[in-house]
Amino acid sequence: MKNLKNYIIRKAEKAKSASKKLALISTNTKNKALSKIAELIDRKSEIIISENSKDIKSAEKNKLSSALIDRLKLNEKRIHSMADGLRQIIELPDPVGKVLEKTIRPNGLKIEKIRVPIGVIGIIYESRPNVTVDSVGLCLKSGNCTVLRGGSEAINSNRILSDIICEAIVSSGIPAGSVEFIDNTDRKIISEMIKLSQYIDCIIPRGGEGLINYIRENSSIPVISHGKGVCHTYIDKDASLEKAIAISFNAKVQRPGVCNAMETLLVHKDIAKRFLPLMIKKYKDAGVEIRGDKNTKQIVKDIKSAKESDWYEEYLDLILSVKVVSSLDKAVFHIEKYGSHHSDAIITENSRTAEQFLKEVDSASVYWNASTRFTDGAEFGLGAEIGISTQKIHARGPMGLNELTSYKFVVRGNGQVRK
Repeated sequence: MKNLKNYIIRKAEKAKSASKKLALISTNTKNKALSKIAELIDRKSEIIISENSKDIKSAEKNKLSSALIDRLKLNEKRIHSMADGLRQIIELPDPVGKVLEKTIRPNGLKIEKIRVPIGVIGIIYESRPNVTVDSVGLCLKSGNCTVLRGGSEAINSNRILSDIICEAIVSSGIPAGSVEFIDNTDRKIISEMIKLSQYIDCIIPRGGEGLINYIRENSSIPVISHGKGVCHTYIDKDASLEKAIAISFNAKVQRPGVCNAMETLLVHKDIAKRFLPLMIKKYKDAGVEIRGDKNTKQIVKDIKSAKESDWYEEYLDLILSVKVVSSLDKAVFHIEKYGSHHSDAIITENSRTAEQFLKEVDSASVYWNASTRFTDGAEFGLGAEIGISTQKIHARGPMGLNELTSYKFVVRGNGQVRK
């Protein structure tokens, strides 16, 4: 345990030392490094896929779910998407040094509120190796050093990606230590890492509910957490059937193993008999298991009964809970009681009903006539994301460059003293 503690401390110390230098690096140098990372990722896609295949084989041997394996898998398309995400970050304005507010006080003091990097960000994550690249890209552009601790299921993928990143940044003039990868899968490292407040300024966990809750409860470092995604789509009585079917199918089936996929479908009673038989048939054809309430089962017989626990469940799989509700108010009540404040949608042609839903549902992202699958940094024009916060602090929803900065007040005077 002592060796593990010393190991993580050395990593964190290097990042802390580098953070003072990285905060002063020019936008041009940061962009040059991001471009180099993207170039190497594209060029080395074959070796990335080779290393990733080791993780896939291990996941299959350990009988991980198909949805989790999908989150883990890298192919040419996903690799090039990671590289393109970095190129999108290059095009985004550098937040560091941006003047947020300025004022001149009656005594002549000139006060500016200016964006600055947070410093060192510890990222603890599971499964998805693209998090390695997305996190580094966003942290680097916003002037933050990173300490990365990925999950054991993606160790080979994360290792090769980290090696590529470090090769690229050092050759581009970024200080050594700006990206530190924890090449050790011992879970005890997490408990040590979240206590290093003298070196790490912020912890961002991405993974299962158990991991996130553990870090929230035990960290001595401020935590910006990505809560689970119990996302809802509500089909209002005034919905277009065509839109409702297309959006509901996309929200559940397009990629079920991600946090912005729909887990519960709510349907107004006045449209249920027209909508549900068509929708559930389409779901069944795609292999979706339906768990319905008693009103749903009266309309479509051959489905499972939903339990109370199902309404809280983030399946991350081809499983969907379905409930018939009597009104918009009942739909909002259900979402507020069982949801995770991640992403929730209403499908309706009634603008007044839609606006009421958008105001009353207290989630990080709310939608009108669109799939919850759009809750994503790239889709929101942020280049990428470091996570999707369901908290109510300064970072909420997809976290991009601005959410990875703090600010300081710069005060310029001419001899003023306080009386």
